Amino acid sequence: MDKNNQKARPNAAKHFGLDRRDFLINAALAGAVLPAVSAAWAASPDQRQGYQSVLHTGQGQMKTRKLGTLEVSEIGAGCMSISANYGPPADRAQGINTIRTAHENGVTFFDTAEVYGPYTSEDLVGEALAPIRDQVKIATKFGFAIDGTIGLNSRPERIKQVAEASLKRLKTDRIDLFYQHRVDPKVPIEDVAGAVKDLIQEGKVLHFGLSEPSARTIRRAHAVQPVTAVQTEYSVMERSPERNGVLAACEELGIGFVPWGPVGMGYLTGKMDASTRFDTKTDLRPTFDRFSPDNLAANMPYVELLKQFAEKNSSTPSQIALAWLLAQKPFIVPIPGTRNIDHLSENLGALRVELTPEDLRELGTALSALTVHGGRMNEMQMGLVDQTA
Repeated sequence: MDKNNQKARPNAAKHFGLDRRDFLINAALAGAVLPAVSAAWAASPDQRQGYQSVLHTGQGQMKTRKLGTLEVSEIGAGCMSISANYGPPADRAQGINTIRTAHENGVTFFDTAEVYGPYTSEDLVGEALAPIRDQVKIATKFGFAIDGTIGLNSRPERIKQVAEASLKRLKTDRIDLFYQHRVDPKVPIEDVAGAVKDLIQEGKVLHFGLSEPSARTIRRAHAVQPVTAVQTEYSVMERSPERNGVLAACEELGIGFVPWGPVGMGYLTGKMDASTRFDTKTDLRPTFDRFSPDNLAANMPYVELLKQFAEKNSSTPSQIALAWLLAQKPFIVPIPGTRNIDHLSENLGALRVELTPEDLRELGTALSALTVHGGRMNEMQMGLVDQTA
């Protein structure tokens, strides 16, 4: 499989007998003290001119937070959208520039997955971070079959195969945080936890994570191998972790919480409306209920509310959305994703936004009066989310 990966990356969808759009829909998503600028980049001075500091925007200094025992920057970087799923892949140099600029501005936590691309995101992250590997924490994921179907595969032998392949693509000797991307109903979670425990004992993986699990699954897994972090969608617009017991289980067990989609997959930036159109061949969002034209219009009260608070705080809707998340629990580390340096700067600018207790009460009251229109993913994707009671 490892050798095949090297050859199959550029034409993976074709290799599996699917066109690009079908492959995307079937496979994806199945979402420190400021370090000194590293002198270790493997680049010439001319190449390095593209790496930018965004500190002049006046954002606050990056602090650290704990995901279980794993210490990371309080805002991480989701790397999926650089390579896949929210439009065509970015130019490789642009992707590397974005990742390295994030690090130069305090980000030490980078999130990717085998299925993003597939494989191309891990490869990009590996190249971008190789010169400063010891200064960052890398999270990646296993669990999809990547066989041209929506299928899952978390059999222990498969998990160990994925770990070996991911280590090679990431150009590293250890994975800091290894998530099960989606809970596989055909494999007992105790077996999954046991396989990752073996990898931890071998030193190939340092921490175990779960993506989109139920509270019950979290507890069962944690009993076999301590879970360091849980990842699921969470934002001012998607608050199901507050209701389904997942956030409470994390708090009780000392598990970190990593929200993907912290700015509503781009919606909460205020840069979308009912007229927004997506590239249907390379972007998953048009298949999600919340991104239909009707629901893009119906959910605008969320954006308008964020804009009101942004005006009060001399900030932007994205920054208010991220600041709100950071204020919910001290063990929450959002991972906004972008390929754009300006958007990266805006996201990190959330660090200078100080929402007062009164701001948070006002926001909470206003949010409780709003109704979300449309499901957060399509029916097929939601079928992969663990919702066991």
